Amino acid sequence: MAKRKQKNRKRIFLYTALFVLFFGGLVDYFFFTPMRRTNESHYVFIDKDDNIDSVYNKIQPLATAHSFLAFKLMAKLMSYEKHIRTGRYQIGKEGAVTTFRYFRNGKQAPIMLTIRSVRTIDDLAKEISEKLNFPRKMLEDSLHSGTFCQQYGFEPATMIAMFVPNTHEFYWDTTFEQFMERMVKEYKRFWTIERTEKAKVTGFSQAEVITLASIVDEETDNEDEMPMIAGMYINRLKKEMPLQADPTVKFALKKFEAKRIYHKWLSYDSLYNTYKYRGLPPGPIRIPSIAAIDAVLNYVRHNYLYMCAKEDFSGTHNFAETYEEHTKNAEKYAKALNQRGIK
Repeated sequence: MAKRKQKNRKRIFLYTALFVLFFGGLVDYFFFTPMRRTNESHYVFIDKDDNIDSVYNKIQPLATAHSFLAFKLMAKLMSYEKHIRTGRYQIGKEGAVTTFRYFRNGKQAPIMLTIRSVRTIDDLAKEISEKLNFPRKMLEDSLHSGTFCQQYGFEPATMIAMFVPNTHEFYWDTTFEQFMERMVKEYKRFWTIERTEKAKVTGFSQAEVITLASIVDEETDNEDEMPMIAGMYINRLKKEMPLQADPTVKFALKKFEAKRIYHKWLSYDSLYNTYKYRGLPPGPIRIPSIAAIDAVLNYVRHNYLYMCAKEDFSGTHNFAETYEEHTKNAEKYAKALNQRGIK
């Protein structure tokens, strides 16, 4: 009798253990295995117009069937329909429990937003609007508005100088106001005491440094040569000579891809045409690289007043102190262009 009871207890224990293991495995399968349907992570964007049904519709195609059911169960138990938060959320290697907690608590997957060396405010607005959830037109209209730009100490022509190339972490539902606050902080962080003092030595404002840097950046990709080019343009400015910078003509005419500058273009009436108007143009002709900005702040002191692209198309330049020497350099470059059929 005692042996029979002992066998029954063992049997009950075994069944209980098997049930616990089975139930535990089932719970783990539904709630803790990766929620993503494929090997790649996907992202769900929840905006202020979403409700519980639209959230489900966005998640379901990206999640495994069992994880989606687990997510819905938790959503019902935790009244998620009353706590929907905007943002960009990942459907990835985490299970339904962790993923649901992220959704309900508003723990978003951050976006890495890179401010690139683009040429215009409109280009900048396009790239930012593709990453963040505020309208492109809002950014374009604001940065073209004199009243708005004055709040930050800029004008529409110089406003692009506030954006320094770098990569920043944002959340998708960052507001326009929050974005601008962050850009102001990054701009102030960039202009260290050392850079500010160097700008004073050049006699340029920060916006003017960036304007000249934008021309230098357009002239070459060779960072070693940038301080030489900056020094040449500063020499011309000191002598009150026109800059005669080809990239400014391209910018004025919006012929950014032009390989050569034609004489007829040089008379185009634009304040950005530095063949026609002396001094710096009204503002930057692109967001310059940090290397170009530092090249202006650390420009090389020399006596060159002219430069021309080398005929070997190396991306570097021949420098000259006299116009006669420059003319010879220009003739060599023009000959090389003609030989290659570049128009």
